[in-house]
Amino acid sequence: MAKAISVKIKLVSSADTGFYYVAKKNSRTQTEKMVKRKYDPVAKKHVEFREAKIK
Repeated sequence: MAKAISVKIKLVSSADTGFYYVAKKNSRTQTEKMVKRKYDPVAKKHVEFREAKIK
């Protein structure tokens, strides 16, 4: 079978609160690790979220 183009990733908060988002990423066009600035409700502010694998 062919490899899936889009993969699910986990965006983990850099504030070490344990909060995360789940997102999709096109693995062919975006080869580097994804970093987004989003709201962390535990820290109650916007922080960077970095890509991690879903276990």
